[in-house]
Amino acid sequence: MEAREINLLDPLVFENTVPHEWFTWLRHEAPIFRHSEPGGPGFWVITRYDDVVEVGRDGVTYSSEQSRGGVVALEDADAAADLSAQGRMMLSMDAPDHTRYRSLVNRGFTPRMINALRPHIQEMVAKIIDPALEKRDCDFVTDVAAELPLQVIAQMLGVPYEDRHKLFEWSNRMIGSKDPEYAVSQEKVQAAAIEMYMYSNELAKKRREDPRDDIVTALLKADLDGDQLSEMDFNVFFLLLAVAGNETTRNAISHGMNALLDNPDQFAMMARDPSLVPSATEEILRWASPVMFFRRNVTKETVLRGQQFKPGDKVSIWYISANRDEEIFPNPFTFDIKRTPNQHVAFGGGGPHFCLGASLARMEMSILFEELVKRVASVERAGPVKRLRSNFINGLKHLPVRITPRARKAA
Repeated sequence: MEAREINLLDPLVFENTVPHEWFTWLRHEAPIFRHSEPGGPGFWVITRYDDVVEVGRDGVTYSSEQSRGGVVALEDADAAADLSAQGRMMLSMDAPDHTRYRSLVNRGFTPRMINALRPHIQEMVAKIIDPALEKRDCDFVTDVAAELPLQVIAQMLGVPYEDRHKLFEWSNRMIGSKDPEYAVSQEKVQAAAIEMYMYSNELAKKRREDPRDDIVTALLKADLDGDQLSEMDFNVFFLLLAVAGNETTRNAISHGMNALLDNPDQFAMMARDPSLVPSATEEILRWASPVMFFRRNVTKETVLRGQQFKPGDKVSIWYISANRDEEIFPNPFTFDIKRTPNQHVAFGGGGPHFCLGASLARMEMSILFEELVKRVASVERAGPVKRLRSNFINGLKHLPVRITPRARKAA
């Protein structure tokens, strides 16, 4: 193949499949690749594992700051639109602001707060799987994979159960706006953010009047050297948590089931030995890479793998490629639930922006797959999988399956 064939800006390519052949070629032939951009300066594409980790951990040289372009949009026009839509998320901050905000919101993600959710998540999983077992035929994405993170995030944020699908709808409008199933105008994307802000304002007001042992109360009470989250800070964090905690875990779970359908021997192995679920969870995360890339913005002259970068250069770090790097993962295109070591970068590979909800996502996935292998005899495809049209989120929209429950043992 030739470099001119590669177009990572085309979401239609990713709607069919992740173009792994492009990333494999880039890792071997052009690990630091200059990608063109219509009407813009272009951007660098980083595909090797070690380079992705190095860039992600250096928040001084490679900025996430929204004023420099942020972390999501590769094209300058999209970055300008994002600026008005998302405000200053913690995701798009550098130190010292990022350090201060992260210290504040960490209060809601302590091991005690996360572990307290375990029995609730176990109950949720059972109630989600029961209807799927009764129906036998279901859409695994909407009926199972989407429901769990929605219910968990709703529980954490104190969102009433009956309102949980508002989070789903707002998330799809903001993340999936280039997909024809969710396609909306930029005005409606911004309207979704405003609706979510209004909802979070009302929720914060209720928690101030009636504090509870939940993350919203913890965030509203968080204090660090006299700092507290402002109203806008809280609104933006609510949006980030609702979208990121919903979309990414949903897609990891969906890709996990899709991979198990493609590799029924792995599902059978996990059913025989449920102690494999934790390592299976890590392999699912490597395999799925729910967020395919993030952007960084160069702040000073620097050199990476012999390539010189200038201040203002845009750099994209592709986790979806790093997680298939042959130098790190033997047989990277083999789905292996026993893979060890498995130092994937699905959560960002360390550094200041390592995923805040990593422990929660792992817990949700592990509990769900533990329950599945315990209660399900087999899962088969009942229709074609449909992918999200996005070069940013590695998403599955629909995964029709036929589930056969295990026979209940007589008392």
